[in-house]
Amino acid sequence: MQNNGGRPILGAASYLYNPAFLEMAALMGYKAAWIEMEHTFLTFAEAADLCRIASGAGMLTMIRIPDARRETVLKAAECGPDIIDLPMANTPELLAELVRNAKFPPDGIRGYFSVSRAVKYGLGDNVTDEQQKLNKELCLMVQIETKEAVGRIDELCTVPGVEGIFLGPADLSASLGVPGQTGHASVFEAAARTIQVAKSYGKQVAAGVSVQDIPFWIEQGVDLLFCTNDIAAMKAGAQAALEAAHAAIENTMLAGR
Repeated sequence: MQNNGGRPILGAASYLYNPAFLEMAALMGYKAAWIEMEHTFLTFAEAADLCRIASGAGMLTMIRIPDARRETVLKAAECGPDIIDLPMANTPELLAELVRNAKFPPDGIRGYFSVSRAVKYGLGDNVTDEQQKLNKELCLMVQIETKEAVGRIDELCTVPGVEGIFLGPADLSASLGVPGQTGHASVFEAAARTIQVAKSYGKQVAAGVSVQDIPFWIEQGVDLLFCTNDIAAMKAGAQAALEAAHAAIENTMLAGR
Protein backbone atom coordinates (compact mmCIF):
# COMPACT_ATOMS: atom_id res chain seq x y z
CA MET A 1 0.00 0.00 0.00
CA GLN A 2 1.50 3.31 -1.04
CA ASN A 3 2.64 5.89 1.51
CA ASN A 4 0.16 8.75 1.86
CA GLY A 5 2.16 11.22 3.92
CA GLY A 6 0.95 9.83 7.24
CA ARG A 7 -2.72 10.26 6.31
CA PRO A 8 -5.09 7.34 5.70
CA ILE A 9 -5.94 6.54 2.10
CA LEU A 10 -9.67 7.23 1.67
CA GLY A 11 -11.81 4.72 -0.16
CA ALA A 12 -15.36 4.07 -1.32
CA ALA A 13 -17.14 0.72 -1.43
CA SER A 14 -19.06 -0.62 -4.41
CA TYR A 15 -21.94 -2.89 -3.40
CA LEU A 16 -23.62 -2.72 -6.82
CA TYR A 17 -22.33 -3.22 -10.34
CA ASN A 18 -22.09 0.47 -11.12
CA PRO A 19 -18.84 1.42 -12.91
CA ALA A 20 -19.99 5.05 -13.06
CA PHE A 21 -19.97 5.28 -9.27
CA LEU A 22 -16.34 4.18 -8.99
CA GLU A 23 -15.32 6.44 -11.84
CA MET A 24 -17.05 9.41 -10.18
CA ALA A 25 -15.49 8.48 -6.83
CA ALA A 26 -12.05 8.53 -8.43
CA LEU A 27 -12.74 11.91 -10.01
CA MET A 28 -13.85 13.25 -6.62
CA GLY A 29 -10.57 12.18 -5.04
CA TYR A 30 -11.20 8.77 -3.50
CA LYS A 31 -8.05 6.70 -3.82
CA ALA A 32 -9.30 3.16 -3.11
CA ALA A 33 -12.18 0.95 -4.21
CA TRP A 34 -13.72 -1.80 -2.08
CA ILE A 35 -15.52 -4.34 -4.26
CA GLU A 36 -17.97 -6.20 -2.04
CA MET A 37 -18.60 -9.92 -2.65
CA GLU A 38 -19.50 -11.15 0.85
CA HIS A 39 -22.95 -9.61 1.26
CA THR A 40 -23.84 -8.69 -2.32
CA PHE A 41 -24.66 -10.46 -5.57
CA LEU A 42 -21.72 -9.28 -7.66
CA THR A 43 -20.29 -11.92 -9.97
CA PHE A 44 -16.59 -12.43 -10.54
CA ALA A 45 -16.99 -11.09 -14.09
CA GLU A 46 -18.49 -7.91 -12.66
CA ALA A 47 -15.77 -7.74 -9.99
CA ALA A 48 -13.10 -7.96 -12.69
CA ASP A 49 -14.77 -5.12 -14.61
CA LEU A 50 -14.90 -2.95 -11.48
CA CYS A 51 -11.21 -3.69 -10.89
CA ARG A 52 -10.47 -2.51 -14.44
CA ILE A 53 -12.47 0.68 -13.98
CA ALA A 54 -11.00 1.52 -10.59
CA SER A 55 -7.39 0.69 -11.38
CA GLY A 56 -7.69 2.52 -14.71
CA ALA A 57 -8.76 5.58 -12.72
CA GLY A 58 -5.72 5.23 -10.47
CA MET A 59 -7.46 3.67 -7.47
CA LEU A 60 -6.18 0.94 -5.18
CA THR A 61 -8.53 -2.05 -5.54
CA MET A 62 -9.74 -4.46 -2.87
CA ILE A 63 -12.10 -7.41 -3.25
CA ARG A 64 -13.78 -8.74 -0.10
CA ILE A 65 -14.48 -12.41 -0.68
CA PRO A 66 -17.07 -14.48 1.22
CA ASP A 67 -14.78 -17.37 2.23
CA ALA A 68 -11.30 -18.88 1.88
CA ARG A 69 -12.22 -21.80 -0.39
CA ARG A 70 -9.79 -22.43 -3.25
CA GLU A 71 -12.35 -21.59 -5.94
CA THR A 72 -13.32 -18.31 -4.27
CA VAL A 73 -9.77 -17.12 -3.64
CA LEU A 74 -8.54 -18.17 -7.06
CA LYS A 75 -11.28 -16.40 -9.00
CA ALA A 76 -10.92 -13.23 -6.94
CA ALA A 77 -7.16 -13.26 -7.45
CA GLU A 78 -7.55 -13.67 -11.22
CA CYS A 79 -9.60 -10.43 -11.26
CA GLY A 80 -6.30 -8.69 -10.54
CA PRO A 81 -7.05 -6.69 -7.36
CA ASP A 82 -4.35 -5.10 -5.22
CA ILE A 83 -5.89 -6.51 -2.03
CA ILE A 84 -7.99 -9.56 -1.15
CA ASP A 85 -9.83 -9.26 2.17
CA LEU A 86 -11.23 -12.26 4.06
CA PRO A 87 -14.09 -11.61 6.52
CA MET A 88 -14.62 -13.37 9.85
CA ALA A 89 -10.95 -14.38 10.03
CA ASN A 90 -11.02 -15.96 13.47
CA THR A 91 -8.39 -18.71 13.37
CA PRO A 92 -4.80 -19.15 12.18
CA GLU A 93 -5.92 -22.19 10.22
CA LEU A 94 -8.36 -20.11 8.18
CA LEU A 95 -5.69 -17.52 7.46
CA ALA A 96 -3.25 -20.23 6.38
CA GLU A 97 -5.87 -21.55 3.96
CA LEU A 98 -6.27 -18.08 2.45
CA VAL A 99 -2.51 -17.72 1.95
CA ARG A 100 -2.15 -21.22 0.54
CA ASN A 101 -4.87 -20.65 -2.04
CA ALA A 102 -3.71 -17.14 -2.99
CA LYS A 103 0.01 -17.82 -3.49
CA PHE A 104 1.68 -19.58 -6.41
CA PRO A 105 4.13 -22.41 -5.68
CA PRO A 106 6.41 -22.67 -3.80
CA ASP A 107 4.54 -20.37 -1.37
CA GLY A 108 1.11 -21.89 -1.99
CA ILE A 109 -1.03 -23.96 -4.34
CA ARG A 110 -2.53 -21.30 -6.61
CA GLY A 111 -3.09 -22.89 -10.00
CA TYR A 112 -1.22 -21.94 -13.15
CA PHE A 113 -3.32 -19.88 -15.56
CA SER A 114 -1.36 -17.82 -18.05
CA VAL A 115 -4.02 -15.53 -19.54
CA SER A 116 -5.81 -13.84 -16.62
CA ARG A 117 -5.91 -10.14 -15.88
CA ALA A 118 -3.73 -10.80 -12.83
CA VAL A 119 -0.78 -11.86 -15.03
CA LYS A 120 -1.50 -9.20 -17.67
CA TYR A 121 -3.12 -11.78 -19.95
CA GLY A 122 0.24 -13.46 -20.53
CA LEU A 123 1.50 -10.49 -22.53
CA GLY A 124 4.77 -10.19 -20.61
CA ASP A 125 8.02 -11.97 -21.32
CA ASN A 126 7.62 -14.65 -18.64
CA VAL A 127 4.38 -15.71 -16.93
CA THR A 128 6.23 -17.52 -14.14
CA ASP A 129 8.13 -14.35 -13.28
CA GLU A 130 4.83 -12.45 -13.22
CA GLN A 131 3.36 -15.06 -10.86
CA GLN A 132 6.27 -14.75 -8.46
CA LYS A 133 5.90 -10.98 -8.60
CA LEU A 134 2.25 -11.41 -7.59
CA ASN A 135 3.33 -13.57 -4.66
CA LYS A 136 5.10 -10.49 -3.32
CA GLU A 137 2.67 -7.77 -4.42
CA LEU A 138 -0.85 -9.15 -3.81
CA CYS A 139 -1.83 -7.92 -0.34
CA LEU A 140 -3.81 -10.41 1.75
CA MET A 141 -5.92 -8.80 4.47
CA VAL A 142 -7.99 -10.51 7.13
CA GLN A 143 -11.01 -9.06 8.83
CA ILE A 144 -10.97 -8.70 12.60
CA GLU A 145 -14.62 -8.38 13.54
CA THR A 146 -15.29 -10.74 16.44
CA LYS A 147 -14.34 -11.01 20.10
CA GLU A 148 -12.56 -14.27 19.26
CA ALA A 149 -10.37 -12.66 16.60
CA VAL A 150 -9.47 -9.78 18.91
CA GLY A 151 -8.46 -12.27 21.59
CA ARG A 152 -6.26 -14.18 19.13
CA ILE A 153 -4.74 -11.21 17.33
CA ASP A 154 -1.16 -12.18 18.25
CA GLU A 155 -1.67 -15.65 16.74
CA LEU A 156 -3.32 -14.24 13.63
CA CYS A 157 -0.53 -11.73 13.04
CA THR A 158 2.10 -14.47 13.03
CA VAL A 159 0.59 -16.34 10.07
CA PRO A 160 3.10 -15.95 7.19
CA GLY A 161 1.77 -14.22 4.08
CA VAL A 162 -0.87 -12.04 5.74
CA GLU A 163 0.08 -8.40 5.20
CA GLY A 164 -2.75 -6.57 6.88
CA ILE A 165 -5.85 -6.56 9.06
CA PHE A 166 -9.21 -4.97 8.34
CA LEU A 167 -11.28 -3.84 11.31
CA GLY A 168 -15.03 -4.36 10.99
CA PRO A 169 -16.58 -2.24 13.77
CA ALA A 170 -20.21 -3.13 13.01
CA ASP A 171 -19.80 -6.89 13.46
CA LEU A 172 -17.30 -6.31 16.26
CA SER A 173 -19.88 -4.27 18.15
CA ALA A 174 -22.37 -7.14 17.83
CA SER A 175 -19.79 -9.67 18.99
CA LEU A 176 -19.02 -7.50 22.03
CA GLY A 177 -22.70 -7.32 22.99
CA VAL A 178 -23.39 -3.74 21.84
CA PRO A 179 -24.78 -4.26 18.31
CA GLY A 180 -24.82 -1.17 16.12
CA GLN A 181 -22.89 0.92 18.65
CA THR A 182 -19.70 1.30 16.63
CA GLY A 183 -18.60 4.22 18.79
CA HIS A 184 -19.04 2.32 22.07
CA ALA A 185 -16.09 2.41 24.47
CA SER A 186 -15.71 -1.38 24.37
CA VAL A 187 -15.47 -1.34 20.56
CA PHE A 188 -12.89 1.45 20.58
CA GLU A 189 -10.90 -0.30 23.31
CA ALA A 190 -10.83 -3.61 21.43
CA ALA A 191 -9.98 -1.89 18.14
CA ALA A 192 -7.17 0.18 19.67
CA ARG A 193 -5.59 -2.87 21.29
CA THR A 194 -5.90 -4.86 18.06
CA ILE A 195 -4.34 -2.12 15.95
CA GLN A 196 -1.48 -1.68 18.42
CA VAL A 197 -0.64 -5.38 18.21
CA ALA A 198 -0.99 -5.48 14.42
CA LYS A 199 1.28 -2.46 14.02
CA SER A 200 3.87 -4.10 16.27
CA TYR A 201 3.99 -6.95 13.73
CA GLY A 202 4.37 -4.49 10.86
CA LYS A 203 0.87 -5.05 9.46
CA GLN A 204 -1.11 -2.59 7.37
CA VAL A 205 -4.44 -1.63 8.95
CA ALA A 206 -7.72 -0.85 7.18
CA ALA A 207 -11.22 -0.09 8.44
CA GLY A 208 -14.69 0.62 7.13
CA VAL A 209 -16.28 3.23 9.39
CA SER A 210 -19.06 5.74 9.89
CA VAL A 211 -18.17 9.39 9.41
CA GLN A 212 -18.84 10.24 13.07
CA ASP A 213 -16.22 7.69 14.18
CA ILE A 214 -13.46 8.85 11.82
CA PRO A 215 -11.50 10.91 14.43
CA PHE A 216 -10.92 7.78 16.55
CA TRP A 217 -9.64 5.76 13.60
CA ILE A 218 -7.31 8.52 12.44
CA GLU A 219 -5.87 8.68 15.97
CA GLN A 220 -5.15 4.94 15.74
CA GLY A 221 -3.05 5.46 12.62
CA VAL A 222 -5.08 3.37 10.17
CA ASP A 223 -3.59 3.17 6.69
CA LEU A 224 -6.77 2.70 4.65
CA LEU A 225 -10.15 4.12 5.57
CA PHE A 226 -13.40 3.37 3.72
CA CYS A 227 -15.95 6.05 4.56
CA THR A 228 -18.85 5.57 2.12
CA ASN A 229 -20.46 3.17 -0.33
CA ASP A 230 -22.61 3.48 -3.42
CA ILE A 231 -25.91 2.71 -1.67
CA ALA A 232 -25.24 5.13 1.20
CA ALA A 233 -24.20 7.81 -1.30
CA MET A 234 -27.40 7.33 -3.32
CA LYS A 235 -29.54 7.44 -0.18
CA ALA A 236 -27.86 10.63 1.03
CA GLY A 237 -28.15 12.31 -2.36
CA ALA A 238 -31.77 11.29 -2.87
CA GLN A 239 -32.71 12.35 0.67
CA ALA A 240 -31.04 15.74 0.26
CA ALA A 241 -32.80 16.33 -3.06
CA LEU A 242 -36.17 15.30 -1.60
CA GLU A 243 -35.79 17.60 1.41
CA ALA A 244 -34.70 20.49 -0.83
CA ALA A 245 -37.71 19.93 -3.12
CA HIS A 246 -40.14 19.84 -0.18
CA ALA A 247 -38.60 23.03 1.22
CA ALA A 248 -38.88 24.75 -2.18
CA ILE A 249 -42.53 23.72 -2.47
CA GLU A 250 -43.33 25.03 1.02
CA ASN A 251 -41.50 28.31 0.41
CA THR A 252 -43.21 28.83 -2.94
CA MET A 253 -46.68 28.11 -1.54
CA LEU A 254 -46.09 30.40 1.45
CA ALA A 255 -44.92 33.18 -0.85
CA GLY A 256 -48.05 32.84 -2.96
CA ARG A 257 -50.45 33.26 -0.08
